[in-house]
Parts: sequence; structure tokens; C-alpha cells
Amino acid sequence: MSTSYELYRYTPSLAAAILFIILFILITAYHVYQMVQARAWYFTCFILGGIFQIIGYIARAVAHSNTQSVSIYAIQAILILLAPPLYAATIYMTLGRLIAYVDAESLSLVPIRWLTMIFVTGDVLSFLMQGAGGGLMSTGTASGMTTGENVIMGGLAIQLIFFSVFVVVATLFHYRIHRNPTQISRSTSIARMGWRTANWETTMVGLYIASILILIRSVFRMIEYAGGNDGYIMSHEAFSYIFDAMLMFFAMVVMSVLHPSKVLGSVGKEHKVGSTESVQLRRVYSNAA
Repeated sequence: MSTSYELYRYTPSLAAAILFIILFILITAYHVYQMVQARAWYFTCFILGGIFQIIGYIARAVAHSNTQSVSIYAIQAILILLAPPLYAATIYMTLGRLIAYVDAESLSLVPIRWLTMIFVTGDVLSFLMQGAGGGLMSTGTASGMTTGENVIMGGLAIQLIFFSVFVVVATLFHYRIHRNPTQISRSTSIARMGWRTANWETTMVGLYIASILILIRSVFRMIEYAGGNDGYIMSHEAFSYIFDAMLMFFAMVVMSVLHPSKVLGSVGKEHKVGSTESVQLRRVYSNAA
């Protein structure tokens, strides 16, 4: 491998990696508890993202004493990169269920039956490109590393585009339902129930916050890879912990505190949406395979 390309331009911090291993284990375990208790199986992808983070930071801790291992580098880089798209998939599914819950599909820019399909398709494409980029980087050659970073940037760009459009769709829906409230949205709004009681609007707030954190993280990763392997950001590990690890941990915390199952529970419309999602997701992932 060319001396111009280095796996790490610093020695990975063992203390920071262990800290985030513990944090992600705790928050992921709590999400598992919430999912099982509420039978909110649509949170499976979100939890899988947490597991990716745990394994990724375990590999990063191991990298502290193995800075020349390409396989360890690839594991931590790929899994940490691929966790946010899994969070995004759950966020997409949650909005569809929330729209059905307040009986306001007519106010959504994208029909519920297509909402999950469209955005998860973009999410899968981003996931595959980032995974492929990580695979190219695992070759250990300078050209493979550079090409892999470019492919990852393409995947991040797709994620940013689809996620930005999703935020617009969610915001427009929120605006429209305030202008034309349904009976259930009016009776279960923040104005009627307050912030301390879980309602459809507190769930929307949770989606907004998590989405913004993921967007900031994706922009950071784009800037990081655009700067190159010898760039300032890539050469300072603190940036990745501040703008990736910390933001994604907070995204998991927010989605736990404002967990959608507190509002959605088990209702007929949710089951209908969930059934449609299952068919759509099988099609998306089978085509991707």
C-alpha cells in the first residue's frame, strides 16, 4: 500500500471507543426492551443500527493496538457508516404509521402506500453504495481506498438527498394537518395534551430532531471524505466522535424518550400499514440482493 495513504493518521483512542461501546450498549438494550414491550417490530432496523454501532466501536477499540490491520479498519469504518441508514429506515416507517394514526393520508404529499417504498429504496441504495465503498477500502490498496471513499461519498449524497426530501414531506404534512386538522389530530395535539403526555406531535418532534442529527452527521461525513485521507478532519479523531458518535447516540436517546409506540400502540390502521410495509420492504431488499 502506498505510503501516501494511511488507515489512521492518529492512534485511535481506546477510552473514547470504550465509552461509546458502553453508551450504545445501554441505549440499544433499552430500545430492545421498548420494542418487545410494545411489540413495535418496525423498530428492528433501528436496533440493528445500534448493534452496528456497538460492533463498530468494539473494532475501533481493538484498532488502538492494531493500526495496520486493514480488516479491523474496514469493520469499524463500514459498520459505523451503515448504522444511520438503518435509523432512517425506521424513521420513514414511523411517519407512515403516524399519518395513518391521525387519519390524514390525503394531507400527505406522498401516499402512505408509497412513502416507505420510495424512501427505503433510496435508503437501501445509499446503504449498498456505502457498503460497497467500504468493501473497496478493505482491499488495502491506495487506489482501492481512494475509490472506496468516492463511492461512499456517492452513497452519502444519495442519503442526504432522500433524507432532505423526507424532511420536506414530513414538514409539509405537519403544516397541512395544522391547517386542516382531523378529529384525532385535534384531540391529541400538544396544544390539547401538553408536552408531558405522549401524542402524535411529540412523536413528530422526535422524528424531526433525529432527522436533523442524522443530516448533520451525513454532511460532516461528506466534508470529511471530500477533504481526503490527509485532510484536517480525517487527521483528527475528535471530529468523528463529536459529529458522528455523539450525534447518533443522541438520536437514539431522542427516539427512546419520544418513542412512537407510546402513541401508536397497537391499532388497526398500524397493522394495515405494517402489512403493506412488509410486502414493500421484501420487494426492495430482494431487488437490492
